[in-house]
Amino acid sequence: MPKALQNVSGWMWRHRLKIIALVLVLSILAPKPAPAQIFSPVVAIIVSALTSINQALTSVIGGALNIMNQTLGAIQGLFQAVQDLFQKVVYPQALIDRARGLVGQVMGMYNQIRAISQVAVHSATLANPKRLEQTLLSRDPLSIGSVSSQFQTVYQPLPPATDASPELRDVIDMTDAASQAAMKRAIAIDAIADQELQAADRLMTELQVAAPGTAPMIEAQASAWLVRSHAYTQTALAESMRLRAIDLANVGAEMKSNAKHGVITRQQLEMMMERR
Repeated sequence: MPKALQNVSGWMWRHRLKIIALVLVLSILAPKPAPAQIFSPVVAIIVSALTSINQALTSVIGGALNIMNQTLGAIQGLFQAVQDLFQKVVYPQALIDRARGLVGQVMGMYNQIRAISQVAVHSATLANPKRLEQTLLSRDPLSIGSVSSQFQTVYQPLPPATDASPELRDVIDMTDAASQAAMKRAIAIDAIADQELQAADRLMTELQVAAPGTAPMIEAQASAWLVRSHAYTQTALAESMRLRAIDLANVGAEMKSNAKHGVITRQQLEMMMERR
């Protein structure tokens, strides 16, 4: 095909709608041409060709558009079904609101527990015991270092070797050490309890505003804190067991000391009887 004819065909293809409209207008307005006019068959062929091209394009492109619309409709229906599943079955709004309300109620209980734990229970009236009591109830781990000096002020220091036997001094020293350790551990556990309450408040606050997809992550953090809390509880239980063990050991040491003094007393009585 000559290049000029290709250019004409391309121009006609790009302006086919305008040409069709122009031909229709001319066919309506212009007088009917005589059959002998030379351009009448050419115009008829052009109109017929353009009409065929237009029908072909309409049928092909229109069919593709119909298929695309059907596909998009199916995809939209699938997304709507998934959305309905999450909103009505997996994460229904009513149950989410109910869970958040429950979290708010539990938060109120935690606040009550915090208020109860902070009730003042100081009872000492004298200067030295009052100072030691304030340290023990301070819930401040930085005050642990002052426990030993305040303890010795109230309970007296270890007696010198000239005032007590080595065995008795060992028992006294061990008892004082266990008592001071328990006091220091109590301050640390109180401070830990405050941190746990703060963590619980933070978790509860986050759960109130958490999206359903993020709630399991917060629950996992809460579970980790629960395990840690159990560990601290075991520490406190171990400290109580140590105090009980020291108490029993003191009872045993006292019985042993009494037995030893009994032997000494019996020997002294026998010596007195022999002298007579």
